[in-house]
Amino acid sequence: MGITQPETVQEPKYWQLKSVLSDALDTEFAVGEILPNERDLAARFGVARATLRQALDQLELEGRLQRRRGVGTTVAPPRIGVPVASGPQTWPGEQELWEPVACALAPAPAAVARLLGIGRAEPVHTVRRTHARQGQPVAAQLLYVLPAFVPACDGAAPAGAVLAALGRLAPATGDRTVELGSARAEDARELDRLPGAPVLLVTTRYTAGARTVAVAVDTYRADTCRLTLGDAELLAS
Repeated sequence: MGITQPETVQEPKYWQLKSVLSDALDTEFAVGEILPNERDLAARFGVARATLRQALDQLELEGRLQRRRGVGTTVAPPRIGVPVASGPQTWPGEQELWEPVACALAPAPAAVARLLGIGRAEPVHTVRRTHARQGQPVAAQLLYVLPAFVPACDGAAPAGAVLAALGRLAPATGDRTVELGSARAEDARELDRLPGAPVLLVTTRYTAGARTVAVAVDTYRADTCRLTLGDAELLAS
């Protein structure tokens, strides 16, 4: 049986159309602009509406388009840069782009407990935060902080108090790991995605001296973000 060589495989028509549409998005449309309806677009490019839908689906998957119920298909803003370089880090409490949602004193997941160097039953401050861009949720964060490093927050404390106490510590160093994952139900709700949608999981361990102080697990929508080797802040692409 012969093997088909990659160079002999012809690109599907919808894929060719996707490239044409992508060029049009760069030259003819502004961010947030609503695209013409499918009938008009199909007529303009001389394709069947089924082919057009396939191309639009792919562009949505790549984060170039957004489909909003009651609005239509709009041009998506540039992706957010997700920094992955290790080294000096800004304390999570100093990152104003994140909006606190809730805080609790509870045991951390096993993987986080190992990074913190504690037992699974030992409670830690757990802060949930979200980040939105132009009104669209793009990331959710779970920040785990050892109580010993924020002594002003005995027992359960508001998220703002934990973050403020953490921000008063000396500058930290940290390391990051990045992996592709699937959105859990809770993260999916906050990110306006379906459970199981592709996400980028960025885990940052913050250390002061030789001791791990906090661990942040950030869940980014894969269609709105890209990895960068930049500063510790979120970077607009």
